[in-house]
Amino acid sequence: MVWFDFFWTAEIIAHIEEHGLTVQEVEYIVEHPEERETIRTSDNLVAKGYCYNGKYIVVIYDMIDNVTILPVTAFIPGQD
Repeated sequence: MVWFDFFWTAEIIAHIEEHGLTVQEVEYIVEHPEERETIRTSDNLVAKGYCYNGKYIVVIYDMIDNVTILPVTAFIPGQD
């Protein structure tokens, strides 16, 4: 199993909660993506996939080092 150390701030947690997501859901998608890619314009990484609860989630994040993740944002596509 892949393991990462997530660097959470109060601002990032509040931001993902505004999108109707939890820390646990975001961490799950990063650790169990169905698809992973790099955004060419920013070098951020994107993890996409279905969460354990059936939500399809997109997570944008930075790799601080080999094991440390800094979440940038996360959302459910098509949801306002």
